Amino acid sequence: MKKQTMLSIVVLGALLLSFLVGCGPSRIQPPWRSIFRGRSPPPAEEEKVLNVYNWDTYIAEDTIPNFENRFGVKVNYDLFSSEDELYAKISAGNPGYDVIVPADYMLEIMIAEDLLEPLNLDNIPNFKNVDEAFLNPPYDPGNRYSVPYQWGTLGIGYNVKATGEEITSWAQMWDERYKGRIAVLDNMREVMGIILVYLGYDFNSTNADEIKAARDFLIEHKDWIKVFAPDTGQDLLNQGEVDLTFEWSGDIFAVMEENEDLRYVIPEEGTMIYTDNLCIPKGAPHKELAEKFINYILDPKVGADISNYTMYGSPNKASRPYLNDLDNPGIYPKDMSKIYFVVDVGEATELYENAWTEIKPAR
Repeated sequence: MKKQTMLSIVVLGALLLSFLVGCGPSRIQPPWRSIFRGRSPPPAEEEKVLNVYNWDTYIAEDTIPNFENRFGVKVNYDLFSSEDELYAKISAGNPGYDVIVPADYMLEIMIAEDLLEPLNLDNIPNFKNVDEAFLNPPYDPGNRYSVPYQWGTLGIGYNVKATGEEITSWAQMWDERYKGRIAVLDNMREVMGIILVYLGYDFNSTNADEIKAARDFLIEHKDWIKVFAPDTGQDLLNQGEVDLTFEWSGDIFAVMEENEDLRYVIPEEGTMIYTDNLCIPKGAPHKELAEKFINYILDPKVGADISNYTMYGSPNKASRPYLNDLDNPGIYPKDMSKIYFVVDVGEATELYENAWTEIKPAR
């Protein structure tokens, strides 16, 4: 696991040398979304229908309408709120999705469980636009099953007016002043990994004692945590419900545009970085159309529009001329030595799950 983590750091370190770019404006709810949450997508009976399963507010407003108009198709766009939700839906048997967007470690699991279709890169000529740092990643050697979509970090969003100080470390979050004023992302591996790093351990530790130490720390600090937020910490921060939150970089940058008191920082102890990926699940009814969609996303202007909208990093080197905020260190960290990917920890996953079960009821 340590070797995989270091490989990921090298990959992303190369990116920083060759791809110092960034993202821009804020997001609103896309008006075109066709959501069928809690149900299976409608059967795609002809080639002119594409079913996409993605995170919320993770695509530009005109990306889907432009694709529909260009190719004369209808896109059904469904949302998931966690990697676990995505995995549960696909591992139970693909209900009809053509494109899904798993993160790096989940992609690794899905490959191992034969849940994805290999890509035909002949149908994705824009694959040539992918930055070299994202080629042949350790979680999908040769990009056999995936192309990168967006990437970002998990850090601290905070209200500087409420804290009265700039936040630079994870340690500051656990000051008595912030008791009951913290939101924590409701993601097991990410949060446990951050605490492991804070305690001086490997982000992807498989050591039972270290995982228990992270568990005990969170239980001991239960009064600091107001809520385990399902990817809504940025909203709680913006609304003044909390003063600090563990959140994804792009989500904080979005609300920062609405509130001048908000900040985002990558803490000095280190944090995680992730890459979300475009994949085709096993049994996809329209694989060829899915590959056309992936190729479309890799168009330089389409890719730039998405990153400018979501405020996450673009892995598309051809998008550079069209990207905003090119030197934002919150999007493109300058020091990659303490930035880690979540990787599959194998049998140790059960240790994390047991710990998380104790942490949540302990609330």
